[in-house]
Amino acid sequence: MSDHRSISIFEIIKVGVGPSSSHTMGPWRAALFFIEELARKNLWQSLQRIEVTLYGSLSKTGKGHGSDQAIIAGLHYKHFRIISRSEWIALLEANKACHEIALPNGGHYKFNPDEDIIYSKETLPFHPNGMTFRAHTSADVYEHTYYSIGGGFVVSDASEAVGKNMVKTPFQCNSGEDALRYCKQLNVSFAQLIRANEHAWHNDKSIDNQAIELWTVMKETIYQGLLSSEETLPGGLNVKRRAPLMLSKLIDLSPQSANELFDHLRGRSFDFAQINTWVSTFALAVNEENAGYGKIVTSPTNGASGVLPSVMAYAYCFLPNISERDMIECILIAGEIGTYFKKGATISAALGGCQAEIGVSSAMAAGALTSILGGSPYQILAAAEMAMEHHLGLTCDPIGGLVQIPCIERNAMGASKAITASNLALNAEDNTSKVSFDEVVRTMMEIAQNMSAKYKETSEGGLAISVATPEC
Repeated sequence: MSDHRSISIFEIIKVGVGPSSSHTMGPWRAALFFIEELARKNLWQSLQRIEVTLYGSLSKTGKGHGSDQAIIAGLHYKHFRIISRSEWIALLEANKACHEIALPNGGHYKFNPDEDIIYSKETLPFHPNGMTFRAHTSADVYEHTYYSIGGGFVVSDASEAVGKNMVKTPFQCNSGEDALRYCKQLNVSFAQLIRANEHAWHNDKSIDNQAIELWTVMKETIYQGLLSSEETLPGGLNVKRRAPLMLSKLIDLSPQSANELFDHLRGRSFDFAQINTWVSTFALAVNEENAGYGKIVTSPTNGASGVLPSVMAYAYCFLPNISERDMIECILIAGEIGTYFKKGATISAALGGCQAEIGVSSAMAAGALTSILGGSPYQILAAAEMAMEHHLGLTCDPIGGLVQIPCIERNAMGASKAITASNLALNAEDNTSKVSFDEVVRTMMEIAQNMSAKYKETSEGGLAISVATPEC
């Protein structure tokens, strides 16, 4: 699905809630949009009941991804950026008890998820993640269809997806070739080019503040995942959290905050094996938090949200002369690379399999790491290309429809590949790659189009059907 509108990096990398950007955050945002739309049409006073139909991939794996829980919270007009998990659970329990939802104006309407969320076998033509909301009022029925197109993005139709009300950036970049041309023409670094375009939305102070906020949330998610007292992840697969145990084997310390943990690591020396284990531990910590409905940073999706933070933490903790300022640059570079995949291919597993999630996140992280280590614009894109190249064809076949197996471990693999790709790119000369970044983006999309729907977040093939699972 080609999308050539201007996209801010903060649309690609943003604070979210687990376990899925397309199946949790997407339906949540759609519910928020629908409630706002009803308000604009003055339908709150006459609203009696809301009904939601999920289609395609949303229907097939929605329960495992918490789509129903997200819809309930969204219909309560609560935003995932500010609601706590305990508040979310309280909303679910209240709805279970009375099958009603309160509106901000004090009114109530009927909503029983067992009856009012319909899991259709149909797939809508525009996108596999379609959903239709219907408001039953005292006079009529009003409905609106939304599509969750990956990474938490929600649109109503094709025209909205490809650039209605497009923001104009001074140096429009839809591809790696565009970026290389502008960097050379303007004699600027990749990060400087990105910042110049980001000024279409934000000034420098806002860019820096938002990037630091994202890095702060990343550190906090790692910390929460490492120190979690929850032994088993929700969903019925009985998957055990491993990050806390791995932490206990790495250091004899119980840090009281994320900053204490990171300061401790920055002040110590580790050998290669230990650093490698730390990278995997960081990645598992994030995605175990994601699987537990925790707060994460979507980069570019929830299922792949452990790759970029673990690579950034690797650089921040274990590489010399890396500062908070470098973390801002990481966000800039990673976000921009993510926009090229969204514009030229997809970041939705329901369209492209896991290559569109872990593959893209690994490419984003590889480019970001290469940039802060002094790589040229060409080397940055070469690193991103290599990281994606070795994820091509990766399927999305989650067992039980949960973002757990193989999703959690894949984040560790994606982080390792990103670091390796960066190293290879930094040790190569410019203009020596046989495969360009743009060629790998096009190839990824071609593979996505040829991939069976069984391997696109439907849990109808691969590991999802070959591994015996307990009754959830």
